[in-house]
Amino acid sequence: MKLGLCSVTFRDKDPEQIIDLAVKAELDGIEWGGDVHVSPGEYQKAEQVAALTVARGLEVSSYGSYYRLADHSGNEYDFITVLETAKRLGAPAIRVWPGMMGSKDADENYRKKVVTDAINIADLAEEEGISVHLEYHDHTLTDTKESATKLMEEISHQNVFIYWQPPNRVTIEERLTSIEMVKKWISNIHIFHWLSFHERLNLASGAKEWQNYIELIEEDGKERYVLMEFVKDDDERQFLQDAKTLHELKAMIK
Repeated sequence: MKLGLCSVTFRDKDPEQIIDLAVKAELDGIEWGGDVHVSPGEYQKAEQVAALTVARGLEVSSYGSYYRLADHSGNEYDFITVLETAKRLGAPAIRVWPGMMGSKDADENYRKKVVTDAINIADLAEEEGISVHLEYHDHTLTDTKESATKLMEEISHQNVFIYWQPPNRVTIEERLTSIEMVKKWISNIHIFHWLSFHERLNLASGAKEWQNYIELIEEDGKERYVLMEFVKDDDERQFLQDAKTLHELKAMIK
């Protein structure tokens, strides 16, 4: 279990500032986001950010792309460009979004398009030794535990995994059930504690809840990153406090 930071947590900071924060928080790595810090096609910048990250003793945990499976109208770049950027960044994993439509609105034809695209990009990434990871997120085909399970079974590809994060507006018990259902595909974890994106809480107040989630996921013994994503008031001090809580969680789970 390694600890990291998603660069999208601080979209207003440059890569050097984000690296400084990650080092100060004694984290292991950074997931660099494709929307601000390392956009697809910025190959020289990707190489520069990779060098800066490694020079400070950190790893590039992953590339947080905004590639949308099946809905290419929502993608500014094709996957080949995303993949090449991840290569230049030295990222072993690429995060993608499973469509642009929630499971209640998606018909079987749409689901098939998402599945086909996932398999295609997984094959391409596998040739480069890079894995593909789906967001577990609202307004996509992983917005419920049932839809996420069905989607992963339909994709059925050895190079496709899921990033787990707690779904909104459900109980702790339902979240634990969601982990049980998709557990065999869970790779990295996005950690945050909030009531909604606009009602964020400090991580310490959700530490016990998160201990339950991580302990259940960690039963498989796989190496993974727990990546901090968004903090209360986008505040650096809160981030450092949350990072301390994350270190305490790791110590309890060992």
